Amino acid sequence: MQFLSDNAASVHPRVWEAMRAADATDTPSDGDRWSQALDAAFSALFGREVAVLWAATGTAANCLSLASLCQPHGAVVCHEEAHIEVDEGGAPGFYLHGAKLILVPGESAKLTPDAMRMAVDPIRDDVHQVQPHAISVTQASEYGCCYRPEEIAALGALAKERGLGFHVDGARFANAVAWLGCDPLDAVGGADTLSFGFIKNGGMSAEAIVFFDPAMADVARYRRKRAGHLQSKGRYLAAQLLVMLEGNLWLDNARAANAAAAEIAAACGDRLMHPVEANELFVTLSPEERKALRTQGFSFYDWGDDAARLVTAWNTRADHVSAMTQAIAQL
Repeated sequence: MQFLSDNAASVHPRVWEAMRAADATDTPSDGDRWSQALDAAFSALFGREVAVLWAATGTAANCLSLASLCQPHGAVVCHEEAHIEVDEGGAPGFYLHGAKLILVPGESAKLTPDAMRMAVDPIRDDVHQVQPHAISVTQASEYGCCYRPEEIAALGALAKERGLGFHVDGARFANAVAWLGCDPLDAVGGADTLSFGFIKNGGMSAEAIVFFDPAMADVARYRRKRAGHLQSKGRYLAAQLLVMLEGNLWLDNARAANAAAAEIAAACGDRLMHPVEANELFVTLSPEERKALRTQGFSFYDWGDDAARLVTAWNTRADHVSAMTQAIAQL
């Protein structure tokens, strides 16, 4: 009974069908008709003109986005537990040619304008100090908590006020939009770029880099090629993204994952370390309790010495959810 990660979930059948339908001779790289349709499809979703590039991993999507916003001598301000700091193996420094990350604390892995100011204001405007060039936030956060539209809009306004680029890491953007129930554009708060995650949500190997200023994509195309991420048969990535948008499959999948997490959360009570607003649960469990759960057939990641992280997915089985709910309630 799998609660390790939504990355472990299977690929949605409609994604397989779309890839099979794209299995025909077409223009290489991103010249195919599927890749050429991305801008219009995502522009319709966000209700404004955007440019979209595909990438094969979330790390590449994040780093190519940030490289469009931050020069090598600059810095990106992010939460101290952001994925780009903790879980990307130094890739931001590699892709950004040595640019720095400025780390900021915040409850539930969320940033606030006040915390941002405390980190940025002391930096002198001279060549002896690294200057902030961009802000990066995660929607939903690394602890599965969502920025409300007004919260992320306030961060976007601060970025604009300070002349900083604004990036949203949306590895679980679908889960955030599903929980918030808002327009997708309201969940990005005036961002310049969005790493729109699909792999965790039923995709196979495709993420979208959304540029809300289409002109920014022109240079990003060169960066993607130089980084080794311009796949020769990009139509297979584009097909995944397009089918996930059709009929709001991306939202249906996210709602299913969120509902499974909410059902388990109801049994956790005071064990919950953070509010459950997407498809991740951080639960206080002793080593003995974790061992007992694993003995019953549950898999999950330890989170330090006295907690665990449980993650549900678009296809998490209802009987597995019920079993986990009962098992936690009986601890």
